[in-house]
Amino acid sequence: MAQYPVMGDESIMSQKGHGTVAAPLQDNLKFGVDKETADRVCCFNRHYAEHSGYFLETDWLKQACDHDGPITYYDPADGKPLFIAPQGRSFEDFLAESKSHGWPSFRDNEVVWENVRCLPNGETVSLAGTHLGHNLPDRKGNRYCINLVSCAGNPATQ
Repeated sequence: MAQYPVMGDESIMSQKGHGTVAAPLQDNLKFGVDKETADRVCCFNRHYAEHSGYFLETDWLKQACDHDGPITYYDPADGKPLFIAPQGRSFEDFLAESKSHGWPSFRDNEVVWENVRCLPNGETVSLAGTHLGHNLPDRKGNRYCINLVSCAGNPATQ
C-alpha cells in the first residue's frame, strides 16, 4: 500500500533560472488567473498564498461547472499534471470543502504523485520547483490546500 504524502527535500526548491523554476511561467494560464500573481506565488515564494477565496473570483467555477467529470490541473511552469479532481467524491463535495477552507483542497487520491512532493514542513511543491500550497491534514486525512494560480497551467505540448 502506498504511503502518502510522497516526501521530497529542499533541493527541489533550490534557486533556478526564474526563482525556484527553470523559466518564466506559461502565458495564457487557465481560469483567467492573474499571471503576475501566479509568478509571485509559484516562483518567488515559499510561505504565502493567493488570498483566501481567490479561486472563486476567477473563471474557475464556471469552467468547472461546465466540465463533465474530473478536471486535470497542470503545473504553470512545465505543463505536467498535478491534480485530477474530483475523484472518489462529488464535485459538490470538492467545492464545499474548497470553499470552507478558502483554496482548492485536494486529497491523496487526487494528487499526481509522479510530479508532486511534500516537504517536511508541509509545503507542497511540484518537481519543477513550483510552490503549490501546503498539506494541512484534517480528520479525513491529508488535505492539500493549493493556490489556483499554482495549478492553472496548460498541458505540456509534446
